[in-house]
Order: sequence, then C-alpha cells, then structure tokens
Amino acid sequence: MQLRLMAGLIAAATMAGAVGAAHAQETIRLRIASGHPAVNTYVNLMQNFFVPEVTKRVAQRTKHKVEFVEGYGGAMVKVADTLEGVQSGIIDIGGYCFCFEPSNLPLHAFQVMLPFGTMDAVKSVKLARAVYAKVPYMAKVFEDKFNQHLLALIADNGYNLGTTFDWNSVAEIKGKKLAGAGLNLKWLEFAGAVPVQGSLVEAYTGLQTGVYLGWIMFPSGWINFKLYEQGKYYTEIGFGAITWHGLTVNKARWAKLPKEVKDIIVEVAKEYEDKTGTVNAENYPKQIAQLKSVGSVVKAVPDSVRIDWANSLKNWPQEKAAELDKAGLPGSQVLKLALEEAEKLGHKWPVRYQVK
Repeated sequence: MQLRLMAGLIAAATMAGAVGAAHAQETIRLRIASGHPAVNTYVNLMQNFFVPEVTKRVAQRTKHKVEFVEGYGGAMVKVADTLEGVQSGIIDIGGYCFCFEPSNLPLHAFQVMLPFGTMDAVKSVKLARAVYAKVPYMAKVFEDKFNQHLLALIADNGYNLGTTFDWNSVAEIKGKKLAGAGLNLKWLEFAGAVPVQGSLVEAYTGLQTGVYLGWIMFPSGWINFKLYEQGKYYTEIGFGAITWHGLTVNKARWAKLPKEVKDIIVEVAKEYEDKTGTVNAENYPKQIAQLKSVGSVVKAVPDSVRIDWANSLKNWPQEKAAELDKAGLPGSQVLKLALEEAEKLGHKWPVRYQVK
C-alpha cells in the first residue's frame, strides 16, 4: 500500500513538474513584418539576423521560447502603412522608412535635409544615433504618439543618380523628369530637374515607358530591381547614405514581454542597427562592380559638380529648420547637431550649410 502511495505521489509530482515546465516554456509569438521585400538589405537582415538571433538567444539563455511569424514584401503591411500596423497591433514588430511618414515623422528624415553628407553607411548610422541620444524627442515621439518603442535605427546605402541618359553637369539635368521618394525630391527640384514621386515597385516600368528618365537610387536598388536594363548610366554624385528607417515594436506587446526576453531583443536590435551600417558599407563597392559587370556606364562626377549641385540647395536646410521649428519641433537643434556630428566623424561638406 505504501509503495503504491509513494508511486502515486512520484507520478503526481512528475506530472506537476511537466505542467510547470510546459508553462515556463510557453511559446511567445511575435509578428514581424515590412512592406519592403527581403531583397532590401535591412529586410534581409531582419529575416536572416534579427529573427534567428533573438530566437536562438532566448532559447539558450531563458526558460522561454520565441516564435516569429514573418511577413515581408507587403504580405502583412504595405510600405506606407507599417507605422500604423505596429501602432494598431496588427503586427508586433515593423521595419519601415520614415520617408513614408512625412506628416507623422517630419523631422526623422533630417539627413535628407542635409544632402551630400557622408556616403559611409557606418558613419551615417553613428551620426543618427548621436543625434537621437542628444534629442530625446526623436525616440520619445514613437512612445507618446504612435504606441510603439523604437528598437533600432536603420541605415541605407549611399544615394546616387541612375539615368537613361549620360550627363556631366547640373545644367544637363535641368528640365529632365527624374524620380525620387518623398523629401529627396527637393534635391532634384532645386537643381532644376522636374521631380516625380515614384516607388521601387513601379520604377522599372516608369523608366521603360518614359514617365521619368532617372531615379535617385542607391546601387543595390539599381541592381536588385534590374533598373540598369532601362537606365544604362549610373553616376556617383554622392548625395549621402541616409539613416531614415527604423525597427519598432508595439508598446502594449512590449510591456507584456518577460524582462529577460526584452533584454535580448534590445541586445540583438543594437547589433542589427550596427549591421545595417557595416553590411551596406561592405556591399557598396561590390554593387558598383556588379553594375559595371552587367554593362552599366558607371562614373563619378568631379567635386566641382557636387559643389554646383550643393550650392543650389544651400538655403534649403535653414528653410526646413525654420519650418520645423514653427511646427513646434526641434528642427534647428537637430540639423545643427547633424552637421556637427558629421564633421566629428571626418566628413567635409562640399558646401557648409548654415542653420541658425
């Protein structure tokens, strides 16, 4: 009788332990998405670095298990709807360009307001992080207004100009229809080109049908979307590598995560942020070489052309700063800091913009 009782107690204890272990190992599911496809460097890093590293480290270092449900290329959210997707909780974590939020995040495209900045993506993300560290509003606005927490900043590669025609001076692009996205259309407008709002989804067709004759584009975009088939000329004008994307997490979902899981996500997000700089910087020369290998005419313009183009834009940063200040945002503070931080990182502006 005693043996049967003891066996029963042992069995009960074992079952209780199994239930407890199952509870402790309960899977945390997180929906992560971007409107851009995985061919984009930052999305590729979401899929092949951020997701597997968080999954692995949580499993190794905690009693929890994280399972990601992934949706890229518009499978869950479109490019212009990702902020709202995170805000509403449709997705838990989203990667997106602030360029699609000109009303919600007008100041977060500040590097675009300072064209001809560093072409080094590593320096670009360091510069942006330094500005965010000194201006609390930059990260806090996500929490205060959009129900999300900023996990990482994301650098793009260096922007140049791909065209269907050869050009060697700013005068030769005047009157030409050229495409861009959001605020970088101003780079074209001030130089005398006719700016056309475009998106990568229709870029190939737009060039093919003559809706426009060129695009402000980093080399990976020209390669990955095969734009070189329609635009033979890729000119290294050096508009700058811009950090104007971010990775955010829904605030309510974030609050419910165990602390040790949050700590790991923050840790991996920091490494992810750094990688958006290093991977883009490493890929740039490879992509330029790839463009040459497929028959593109790739050339760099002399400094005099960059100075000429920058001069056409020299008053714009001050105009933007004043406009943002008037809207109650720290525009002048952010732009002045960005100019100074770039110089601390060794950048020399072709024309030194003045912001009061």
